[in-house]
Amino acid sequence: MSVWDELTGQEPAIGVFRAAAAAAGGAASQQMTHSWLITGPPGSGRSNLAYAFATALIAGDPDGDERTRIQVEARSHPDLHVLATEGVIIKRDDVREIVKRSHYAPSVGRHRVIIVEDADRMTEQTSNFLLKELEEPPERTVWILCAPSEADLIPTIRSRVRTVRLQMPTVAEVAALLVRRDGVEEALAERSAREAQCHIGMAHRLATSEEARDRRAETLRLALGVRSAATAVSTAARFLEIAGDDARAITELRDAEERAHALHSLGLAPGQAVPAALRPQLKALEDDQKRRATRSLRDGIDRILVDLASLYRDVLLIQLDAEVDLVNREIAEPMRRAAASATPAQTLATLDAIQEARERIEGNVQPALALEAMLVSAIRTTVNERGAA
Repeated sequence: MSVWDELTGQEPAIGVFRAAAAAAGGAASQQMTHSWLITGPPGSGRSNLAYAFATALIAGDPDGDERTRIQVEARSHPDLHVLATEGVIIKRDDVREIVKRSHYAPSVGRHRVIIVEDADRMTEQTSNFLLKELEEPPERTVWILCAPSEADLIPTIRSRVRTVRLQMPTVAEVAALLVRRDGVEEALAERSAREAQCHIGMAHRLATSEEARDRRAETLRLALGVRSAATAVSTAARFLEIAGDDARAITELRDAEERAHALHSLGLAPGQAVPAALRPQLKALEDDQKRRATRSLRDGIDRILVDLASLYRDVLLIQLDAEVDLVNREIAEPMRRAAASATPAQTLATLDAIQEARERIEGNVQPALALEAMLVSAIRTTVNERGAA
């Protein structure tokens, strides 16, 4: 089994990385460099490709091997180091230790590989701190950065990495992956891939969690029901609750597992009082979990806004009689009623407001205020309501 088998829709990128892994074990080659940047839209599989490449490099085999693949998937291989973002940003202190490790020789593998997920979240200070390592990495150390686009990183870093751009897989490709990898029924796999707009991770959640599907359906129903400023405010509040429920569904189990593991590693039984000397270690874990919860909530709000963008995109297509497949075709009739209650210009204004809300939240505006302002632009009255008024 090749390490590339479970990746989908990225054949050109796979070809680049497979050739680089094959060249890495020999003499110097233009196909191999020691600093890489993988870019692509959210959900395109940036981190999956990074870990597959890491497996091939560490194993010294362009197709990887099973033992290395299992260790890399578990993030337990001694020659793999991962900087994953638990908070909203990556600070300089987050990378200090991993930079030290980058200078160690590989212990059992062919290369030591360092993966920086969401490199776009690095502060400018962090980016400048990392710059020297990317300029002159040790001979058998490989850095792999992941970000949505090159523009998300400072120019000096962009000039020192080899960039591989991913494309968004098609609905059919994502659906086929869900069927093959997760055993999802074909119709559900197709709907999940379509509603996730080919975001692989989100498609997996929709396909495997009825609660996630219900939360998404409620989001769209509430948006189509905004009739006044009062309902805009109440809907914004409900969106925050939905985002919170979604975030807790992702983080609660992981938080509990991490705490249980930490207690076990400290030699404490479940329910045993924590000695004062050990409390700082648990406090540090709790602080990390709080930062992760903050980011998960933001990500949940952003997913809601992405779903709303797909909704009003569909409404606009209906208004324009465009011969294009709808993302949310299961609710075609409610969308037709929404299309009849507004002009294309109003729908475009709502789409602009959704994008503005995403930018405001990214800029640390209170999510409730950003959502309320966005939903005011989505106020619609039906033909009957206008006649009654």
